[in-house]
Amino acid sequence: MPKVFIVTGASRGLGLAVAQALIQASHKVFLVARTEKGMQTLKAQNSSSVDFITADLADLKVAPTIIESALKAFGKIDGIVVNHGVISPITKISESSAEEWRKAYDINVFSAVALIKEAIPELRKSKGRVVFVSSGAAFGAYAGWGSYGTSKAALTHFCGHLAVEEPSITSIAISPGKLDTDMQKEIRETGKAGMASEAYQSFVDEHESGRLVDPKKPGTVIAKLINSAPGDLSGKHFRWNATELAEFQES
Repeated sequence: MPKVFIVTGASRGLGLAVAQALIQASHKVFLVARTEKGMQTLKAQNSSSVDFITADLADLKVAPTIIESALKAFGKIDGIVVNHGVISPITKISESSAEEWRKAYDINVFSAVALIKEAIPELRKSKGRVVFVSSGAAFGAYAGWGSYGTSKAALTHFCGHLAVEEPSITSIAISPGKLDTDMQKEIRETGKAGMASEAYQSFVDEHESGRLVDPKKPGTVIAKLINSAPGDLSGKHFRWNATELAEFQES
């Protein structure tokens, strides 16, 4: 019996990789992103198992529409992968504004609260799962990364609260590592001024030496977790390649 999953930030990068892995495993996927192009292509290739909505999740009023649209398309919700997020502004606190931080939090935190709150009744019914895409930045402080790191820390802690309050829903936070995606490109292109020079250079070096992670690797792990993660993982954070997740990794 195929399950139904919502994946946000699904038009490219990690979100697209998660969606593709779920489709390959014969599940139905409802995609959400700001850009239609990648989602349209995926739907054209998998018309009966994919539907999507183009939406800016920072507009907190779209959450009910997303849940209603997913239910209209596929009749139930077995899990949600909260993958969307922004790293900007990469700016030191002294040079940024509270308004910039508010925008980042609207996307990285409050949109997740709005979406999950709206989905809880359906996830209770399905004894479903939520995977939040966190970051190593949630656990360390890096010059210029204040809004991103603190918002990912808040998202990770939100996962813990959801697990405590909703024991029938399995909630996990996953850090996917440094991925070969547009976000890394943005760091290389815009991060130099706001970051410490050694930290910035390390991102450039990892890209040039081919050490960035293919999003398909953590994408496959997340797809397996959203389908079958056991309840004893609920409320916890893991790196995608942690030994505790060995059964969900490609051998």
